[in-house]
Amino acid sequence: MKNFIRMAAAVPELRVGGVSFNCEAILRQYRAAVENGAAVVVFPELAVTGSSCGDLFLQQQLISAAEAGLQKLADAAGDTVMIVGVPLARRGRLFNCAAVLQKGTICGIAVKNVLSNGEKRYFSSAGLSPFSSLPLFETASGNFRFGVEIGSDLFTVTPPSAGLAVSGGAQVIFNPSAMAAVAGRGDFIRETVRNHSARICGGYVFCNAGVHESTADAVYSGQSLMAVNGSIAAENRLFDRAGSVIYTDFNGSWMDQVRCRKGIFFDSAQEDWRSIQGEKLADLPASPDLTCCPVERLPFVPAEETACRSWCAELVQMQTAALAKRMEHTRMKWVVGLSGGLDSTLALLSAVHCRNMYNFPADSVLAIGMPGFGTSGRTKGNAEKLAEILQVPYRTIPIGEAVAGHFRDIGHDPAVLDVVYENSQARERTQILMDVANGCGGLVLGTGDLSEIALGWCTYNGDHMSMYSINGSIPKTLVRYMVSYYAEILPDAREVLLDILHTPVSPELLPGKQHTEELIGSYELHDFFLYYFVEYGADPATLAVLAERAFPEWSRAQILPVLRKFLIRFFSQQFKRNAMPDGPKIGPVSLSARGDWQMPSDAVMDEWLNSIADGQ
Repeated sequence: MKNFIRMAAAVPELRVGGVSFNCEAILRQYRAAVENGAAVVVFPELAVTGSSCGDLFLQQQLISAAEAGLQKLADAAGDTVMIVGVPLARRGRLFNCAAVLQKGTICGIAVKNVLSNGEKRYFSSAGLSPFSSLPLFETASGNFRFGVEIGSDLFTVTPPSAGLAVSGGAQVIFNPSAMAAVAGRGDFIRETVRNHSARICGGYVFCNAGVHESTADAVYSGQSLMAVNGSIAAENRLFDRAGSVIYTDFNGSWMDQVRCRKGIFFDSAQEDWRSIQGEKLADLPASPDLTCCPVERLPFVPAEETACRSWCAELVQMQTAALAKRMEHTRMKWVVGLSGGLDSTLALLSAVHCRNMYNFPADSVLAIGMPGFGTSGRTKGNAEKLAEILQVPYRTIPIGEAVAGHFRDIGHDPAVLDVVYENSQARERTQILMDVANGCGGLVLGTGDLSEIALGWCTYNGDHMSMYSINGSIPKTLVRYMVSYYAEILPDAREVLLDILHTPVSPELLPGKQHTEELIGSYELHDFFLYYFVEYGADPATLAVLAERAFPEWSRAQILPVLRKFLIRFFSQQFKRNAMPDGPKIGPVSLSARGDWQMPSDAVMDEWLNSIADGQ
C-alpha cells in the first residue's frame, strides 16, 4: 500500500552468552516477519549475546563471537531492515550498540548514550565511540526516515530521539531495550512510549529483552510496544516464554503532515542536534495490505468505555466554561432553537448545565420550538418534555404561515419541494431566534456540529449562523456519546434523552420522512473520512481501504459513493466555514477559518476526485 511500511518488534528465545543459538533464533523471527510483509524488524538490546552476561562481556571470546554473529545476521539481511542489539569493541573500548542491517550490509551503528552504574563496568559512553552519536537512517527515495536510541536513553530529560525527530525529521524511533521488570514499570514504560510518540508527532517502537535473560538478579518481561502519535498501535503479552512478534503498518508521510500542521514542532530545533548524521538505505518493501494498521471505527470517540465517559465529562466542563465566560462578558442570556434533535439537545443541555453550575438566573436560558412543514410529533414532543424537565422557559412559534407568506412574496410554488422550500424554513427559524434574542437581551446559541460544518449540511445564513457556536468542533458521532453521558448524569431526563438518541437524524424540512443519512450517507463514515483527511492528509484511495477495514459491513462499492460525496461537499462548502460564528475548539479537530483550517472557497477538488474515479 502506497507510503505504508510494516514494522515489527520481535523478542526471540535466547541463551545467555549463546551467540550461535541467539543468531539462529533472531533469523527465524526475521524470516517470519519478512513473510508477513515487514519492512523493518527490531530486536532487543544486546540480543546477539543476551543483555545479562555480566563480566562475560569482558571476555574476548564472547565479543569476537558477537562480531562474527553480527556479520552472519548482516549477510542474511535482505530488503527488510534488521535492527539488532550487539556489543562491539573499538579502539580498546566496548560499546553497547544497535546495528542496522540491510542487503548484506551493516548500514550504520547506534550507540547507547545513557549507561547505568552497572553497565559502566563493561561499556564506554557513546561520546567515546568512533560511531556517529546520532545516526539518522533514510531510504533512497526519502519517503521513510528513522532513528535509533537504546533502552534508558528514552527516559532522560532530553532523549536523543527528540533531536532525531525535530532536527533530523525521523518519522519513527526504534528502541532496542533491556530494562528489568519491576512492579509498576510496565505501565510507566507504556505511558512514556505513548506520550513520547505524541511529543515527537511520530512513531515509537520499543522492544524489550525477554524472559530467557538471566534471572540471577532480575526478571525481564519482553515488553514490546508500538505507539503512533499518542496512541498505542500494538503491544504484546508480557512474560511470553515462546517469544513474540508484533506488527503495525506505519505511514511516515502522515507524520510529516502532522508536523507541518504543527509548525512550532520544527521551530523548536536546536543547535545541540547538529551532530545528526544521515545514513542511506535501499527503499523498503511496501506493506502488502493494511491489516496491521490501527484503525478506529470512531476516531473521535475513545474506544474504552471508561476513557469515553471521562472524555465526555471533560468536554461538558469545557463547553460550560466557554458559555460561562461569554455570559459573564455580555451579561446576556442564551436563546436556543430546540427541535428535539441531537444537536439542539446538546446545546440546550450545555447551556442549562452552565446556568446551574454557576447559579445564573433561572431565565438565562430560553428554548424556542418552531414547528414547520416536516416537524414530527415525536421531535416536537421530546423538545417540550426536555425543556420542562430542565426547567427552561419554552415558547412554541410555528413557522408555517410566515414561510407560506414568504413563498407568495417571492413567487415560489409551495408544491415544488426544492432547496427554496427547505432553506426558507431554516432562514425563517434563524430570523425568529435572532429577533427574539434582540427582544429579551439574549444571544442565539448555535446548534450545528462539526460533521454538518464539514459537509456544509446547513443553510447559509440560516442554521449556519448564530451568535456563538458551542457544538462547532464536536462531530455527530461524539454528540451521540455526549447526549448519552447526560442521560447518565440526569436521571430525570434519561427517558427523553434516550428517545432523542434513537430518533433518526433529520432536518425535518419536507413533509413525511426525511432521514439525513439516507441522503448523504452514514455520519460514522463521514466522520471517519473527516478525521483521517484533516489530521493526516490521507488520500482518497487510502481512505477507502481504511474504511473497508473499519466498516466490514460495507463493500467498496458502498463506501466509494459516500467518500465521493464527502469530498465534493467538503470542498464546495468551504464558503460557509469561512463565515462561521465564534465557537470554542474543544474537540481534536476544528474547521474554523480563524483556527485549524484555512482553505480558499474556490479550491478545486479534481486531484482528489480523479483518484477515486472508476472505483480506484
